[in-house]
Amino acid sequence: MKTWTKFTAVSLAALGVAAMASADEITVYTALEEEEIGAYIEAAQQAMPDTEINVLRLSTGKLGARLLAEAGNPQADVIWGWAVSAMMDPQILEMVEPYEAKGVEVLPAKFRDEDGKWFAPIGYMGAFCVNTARLEEKGLPMPASWKDLEDPAFKDEILMPDPNSSGTGYLHVNAVLQSMGEEAGWAQLAAVDPNMAQYTSSGSKPCKSARVGEYTVGISLAFTAMQSIEEGYPLAMVFPEGGVGYELEASALMASSDDKEGAKAFLDWTMSEEAIQLYQQYKALITVPGVDASAAAEAAGLPADISTVLADIDFVEAAENQTAVKEAWKEKFGR
Repeated sequence: MKTWTKFTAVSLAALGVAAMASADEITVYTALEEEEIGAYIEAAQQAMPDTEINVLRLSTGKLGARLLAEAGNPQADVIWGWAVSAMMDPQILEMVEPYEAKGVEVLPAKFRDEDGKWFAPIGYMGAFCVNTARLEEKGLPMPASWKDLEDPAFKDEILMPDPNSSGTGYLHVNAVLQSMGEEAGWAQLAAVDPNMAQYTSSGSKPCKSARVGEYTVGISLAFTAMQSIEEGYPLAMVFPEGGVGYELEASALMASSDDKEGAKAFLDWTMSEEAIQLYQQYKALITVPGVDASAAAEAAGLPADISTVLADIDFVEAAENQTAVKEAWKEKFGR
């Protein structure tokens, strides 16, 4: 399914989504990771055999830019698994309409829009991906906090996503700013910046580069860290002291959809028992009450109570300040 997802995404981008749409097709825009999309879509397609599900996967920032560029002629039927801080953009909220997917009532109020325009059964959280073999080889100390990354010994040993293109990058920056306060937070990011080898456009790339030993630390996703550890890479998943950033992955119905029945059926599926069981295989953060993390997550070091490592995030503030924060970051650290 991974190949199918990639092929569909390329086809949609190259041929134009509108040309592919029909009464028995829906087009889904998502920022979920490719590794999980394939499993979800395979199951959803079996549950909805009469509706072809076309998927376009883009990073958080690029997905937002595409939606805004298409505002005059929207092409998607569904927004699926997109950062809630991006979904809260007033321009985006104007494009979606209220829909209460079947089963959504089980989600606590903070994980769904009070007007019914979005809901988030899953989320993602950040982590430091530390290559333990390279750490030992370089004689570096295991970092436990952002401050530890100031050590000049980490010069050119760290990768981090650019918050202007990556939702993962923004969640890390936002967590530092909200937990430390703006002045101290910007100072902390500035202190680590000299050690950054590169700012990437992908949230998972820093972890994937660290796991193969290209760099020592990848400021990235807990999901990618857990997957890498399960696959046997010499990696440690570290949640920085003071709280790690996280995001909710929200879904919504596009008001312009030509196949709202198919779109609604897909959104219903994302809250189904089958979908929730799949989330357990891929997600560090599941907002559905009573759902435990996977054995792989526990083996990688995810605590039973993840609230003990999460930063105290105000998502309304994160959404309202997003543009200003990204502009300030680009001015200070853009390369």
